[in-house]
Amino acid sequence: MKASDLFVKALENEGVTRIFAVPGEENLDVVESLRGSSIQLVVTRHEQSAAFMAATHGRLTGTPGVCMATLGPGALNLVTGAAYAKLGAMPMVLITGQKAIMTSRQARFQIVDIVATMKPLTKASRQIVSGASIPTVVRDAFRLAAEERPGPVHLELPEDVAAVEVSDDVTIVPLHPVELPMAHDAAIERAAALLMQSERPLVMFGADSNRPRLAGQLTDFIRRTGIPFFNTQMGKGTVAAIGSNEATELWMGTAALSERDYLHEAIDQADLILAIGHDTIEKPPFIMGPKGPKVVHIGYTPASVEQVFFPHAEVVGDLGLSLSRLAGLVQGRLPNAAALAPLREGILKRTLDRADESRFPLTPQRIVHDVREVMPAEGIVALDNGMYKIWFARCYRTRNANTLLLDNALATMGAGLPSAMMAALLYPGRRVMAVCGDGGFMMNSQELETAVRLKLNLVVLIIQDDAYGMIRWKQAVDSFADWGLTFGNPDFVKYAEAYGAKGRRIESADGLAPALESAFEEGGVQLVIVPVDYSENGRVLVEELRNRVTEIAK
Repeated sequence: MKASDLFVKALENEGVTRIFAVPGEENLDVVESLRGSSIQLVVTRHEQSAAFMAATHGRLTGTPGVCMATLGPGALNLVTGAAYAKLGAMPMVLITGQKAIMTSRQARFQIVDIVATMKPLTKASRQIVSGASIPTVVRDAFRLAAEERPGPVHLELPEDVAAVEVSDDVTIVPLHPVELPMAHDAAIERAAALLMQSERPLVMFGADSNRPRLAGQLTDFIRRTGIPFFNTQMGKGTVAAIGSNEATELWMGTAALSERDYLHEAIDQADLILAIGHDTIEKPPFIMGPKGPKVVHIGYTPASVEQVFFPHAEVVGDLGLSLSRLAGLVQGRLPNAAALAPLREGILKRTLDRADESRFPLTPQRIVHDVREVMPAEGIVALDNGMYKIWFARCYRTRNANTLLLDNALATMGAGLPSAMMAALLYPGRRVMAVCGDGGFMMNSQELETAVRLKLNLVVLIIQDDAYGMIRWKQAVDSFADWGLTFGNPDFVKYAEAYGAKGRRIESADGLAPALESAFEEGGVQLVIVPVDYSENGRVLVEELRNRVTEIAK
């Protein structure tokens, strides 16, 4: 058989069911081998989207997603997706082609050193130079991509290696379970002692606590300890509102900003913060200082010591097991567990202000409120990156894990639509919505064709302000002139129709929720365009919070 056949068999052995790709001539042997396999080839309209989809597969399932591109320009179009997965800890395998390495009939045409290019953006980058080595190289790539801390791995398969004949007796490497290391007893006991001495404890759930394997374990920890908790942006939804609301009633909010927000009232008063699964790749949820609370890092890997994050103790090992053991030591022995809980009502009330205001264009708070109204507990909202992301982080109440997909690590624009498409492919029975600004949407809007071709049921909410709104806001905050950040847009309704989707524009504040509901009921790919009033950015996130700090200083 050809080496490409062996390569595809190795992928099937890893459980791969889909590859997202823009193939080129250097991939044609692999494409032919895929034709006779059980793996679906999903052709996208840009390699970046293929990478975003593969990364989101890894994020939602815990198993590596796979994307493929050709050499040179195609491979270079994967680099943003590689960085997205690297910073976001999403397991993914990237496959690229290359010209023949045993001859050079085309000289240096299109050749870029992609292995070297990918090295700083991946956990490993490797060229396959022997057909017989394929099973071990593929097994090692998938193992490395999935182990903590997860991330992308790159494999380059040159066209002449893919075409070479290999023995039918080459053995596929079997998979075997790998258990996560356990934290040391002394570390668990040290954390328990600090917790029992605390007078005002607080729990923070970070990005690493959103691993699919942790479903239910974090909720159990909060129920057993009774400690109020908050989350980082990428830690939203870690404590599920399933059955008893005992745990979710201890939720204090989301750290959408690094400081000064209402949530920071609780952070500033805490004398101990359990930072569970915090990855400092995220924008800081709070700024540590010499007079701040003690911080205990509980994670799969040791803490990264930063200027703004330097924990006083660490528990390193299997996160779910560590929390279970810690809860067993402190349960019933924390008389001050809920000391900060009385702050909750005031924090949430002020955070969710103006959620039902009837102003048009709509306020960001009203948009978040109406999206929450139409999304069931298990519905998935995939955010692109823009000003609205801060509002969704602050105001959107998640009920299940991994139901608000946002990127607060690389924070790249253009990922929202492909991420939502991946979620819709994985969970066809759930409601899935992409929320994109007009700037981010247009960066990968060509994937509407892919979504229509795949017959996805997907609602795309486009928040329109005809500008790069977050940078424009920052421009105003920093007292620069309002210049250089506005643009024009197509008629999004006609744009949707040109792809075979349906579009509708919101004309009143009360029209959004019914339009979203109607779009979900009709099915297919639906664009809903809503204009936004971003004056709330200055009113709330600048003036209101600045006044709060002034009042505290008095």
